[in-house]
Amino acid sequence: MAKKDKKKTPDKKARVAEKAARKSAQKEKKVNKKAPAGGGGIVDADDQDIDAVLEEYARRQAQFHKVTETLLDSPPPVRSGATLTPSPANSNELFLFAGETFNGSLATFFNDLNIFNTLSHTWRSVTSPNSPLPRSGHYICASPHSGGTLWLFGGEFSSPKQNTFYHYNDFWSFECKSREWTRVEVKGKAPPARSGHRMVSWKGLVVLWGGFQDTSASTKYLGDLWVFNVVNYTWTQIVLPAHAQRPDARSSFSLLPHEQGAVLFGGYSKTKVTNAQKKGGKMAVSEMGNVHEDSWLLKLDQEDLSKIRWERRKKPGNAPNPKRVGVTMAAHKGRGIMFGGVHDKAETDEGLDSLFFNEFFAWSVERNRFFPLMLRKPRQQKRVVEQRGGGGRRDRGRENEEELLRNLARLEAEQAGKSAEEIQEEEDRKNAEEEREKLAALQQSELSLTLPSPRMHTALAVQDDVLYIYGGTFEKDDREICFDEMYAIDLGKLDGVRTIFSRQTEIEWVDSESEDEDDEDYEDDSEEEEEEEVEEEVKRPKINEEELEARRAEKAKRKAKAAPIPETPKEPATVAEDQEEPEDPATEDPTPHPRPFESLREFFARTSNEWQQLLIEQSEAGGRNAMKTVKELRKDAFATAEEKWWACREEIRALEDEQEEAGIGEVVNLEDKAGAGGGVGRRR
Repeated sequence: MAKKDKKKTPDKKARVAEKAARKSAQKEKKVNKKAPAGGGGIVDADDQDIDAVLEEYARRQAQFHKVTETLLDSPPPVRSGATLTPSPANSNELFLFAGETFNGSLATFFNDLNIFNTLSHTWRSVTSPNSPLPRSGHYICASPHSGGTLWLFGGEFSSPKQNTFYHYNDFWSFECKSREWTRVEVKGKAPPARSGHRMVSWKGLVVLWGGFQDTSASTKYLGDLWVFNVVNYTWTQIVLPAHAQRPDARSSFSLLPHEQGAVLFGGYSKTKVTNAQKKGGKMAVSEMGNVHEDSWLLKLDQEDLSKIRWERRKKPGNAPNPKRVGVTMAAHKGRGIMFGGVHDKAETDEGLDSLFFNEFFAWSVERNRFFPLMLRKPRQQKRVVEQRGGGGRRDRGRENEEELLRNLARLEAEQAGKSAEEIQEEEDRKNAEEEREKLAALQQSELSLTLPSPRMHTALAVQDDVLYIYGGTFEKDDREICFDEMYAIDLGKLDGVRTIFSRQTEIEWVDSESEDEDDEDYEDDSEEEEEEEVEEEVKRPKINEEELEARRAEKAKRKAKAAPIPETPKEPATVAEDQEEPEDPATEDPTPHPRPFESLREFFARTSNEWQQLLIEQSEAGGRNAMKTVKELRKDAFATAEEKWWACREEIRALEDEQEEAGIGEVVNLEDKAGAGGGVGRRR
């Protein structure tokens, strides 16, 4: 389409001159102050000094002389970028720490620690004289060290107008029982400052990988690997051989625990791309977003750190499509639980067309396959309860499972030297208290089969087989909406979403002056570029029809003279590293497999001997001669069987649905009915 031949008018010239003067004034205003050491941005003269802001936070923190825990009347203030961590010391507690809010103009950061009780649905705030400074983009992992410890590293902080920012490289430990923070001071090298990283604990180690560093010039994504020894309190950077495999640098990925170390999936990074088109005589450089879908296994060795290696896995099967970012999976017994995320259709820095999700997945780490999780109403029993003499096989299985857990707790108490009467009294008191708290919590919230609305950057945590979903953000036009709500989903039942709290907290959005100025500059630049293109088009010499026809004929002659290129034999197709891993029937898992409608208790009762024998063989093969008692061996066997039961849960659930649709109830295996007798007459 031809463009009009237009020249610069006096009005246009005046507008260009005014724009140049405005830019010059802005540059003088910005260079009046230097950015602080450790920061990475330019300081606005009207903005607060970042060091002064942090000093004020430290002064307020020093006013606390002891650790205090206060019951809150309502949930903590709305925020994003916080961490929600299950307590390793108490299965009824979740720790919510730090975060930030942004209203389009000013940013507010938090450093408060809030504890959520999953039974009573109450919040408590913990204040301490020695707490980490406000931040977001940090990460916390839990370990059983010292009766239950949280480990925190890094994060970011900015001035209110976000003109200066700061990446932390501090490392903290939090003892869950004493509620005390301690800054970990180490000798020697330590990881550099960063945000968007992930950590995982494995035996006596805390592993840190990835993240990014933001500077005024660019964003640097990190791929360095660090290991912290929780006994010696030392950091060690793992330097891999030059030829060794390793994942690309990235942030906002998922790092889940594994029996051999840790597994990595997904993440996000940016690479600089030079556009082919020239603008004003210079090549245009932009940043292209990369959404990673690869998976890696990090093999750890506590005794010899030089043996630590990355091992690339096949692309997970049935991965969420389209690929998404802004989501980190929560670990749950050999699985990763995923919710939400965002897919950017245009992945350049010139504009984003984003699609948000509220889909729900479970990633089986061992099977390397994603399974969609669907909420469903409780199944209706097609049999008459009275004829079965009870509440059905599932109810009996649940009761047997609870009895097994009680017996395991009783064995632990007996080893601690408590009498049978004391154990029974403590059990009764604890059960009565839990029932009252559960009843009160159930009365306050009802189940819904509708998942929370689409969002990204949601804080996820699994505690006692229940997934907790906190907060999250959603982008609408140029505004960022921060959700002030929390939900719970029972991963065993998947019978609905329970709303813990949901508040319509609206943050008044303020359009910053810099954004308005940038928009004006962009419009002026677009007009100037358009006029330059028109002028170039006017100056370009025109070609008449005769000359154009002659050029076409010459091109056709050259094509006719060109010799045909012989076809080369096709090489056999090779399997790409990112190809989905096919399911090979010949390499099936030899360990016992759950059956449809079989509870965890029934599965363990049927396969207990096999799991114990498997553990004995593994111990002998590994050269570990440590003798375990029968109780310890049975407890380890139950933990292994439980992980296998959960890893196969979605496949077994699909089989249960197929059988119920076909009118098939529970399939009874006569081999398991040892005392039922045999023969045709008996079966009748």
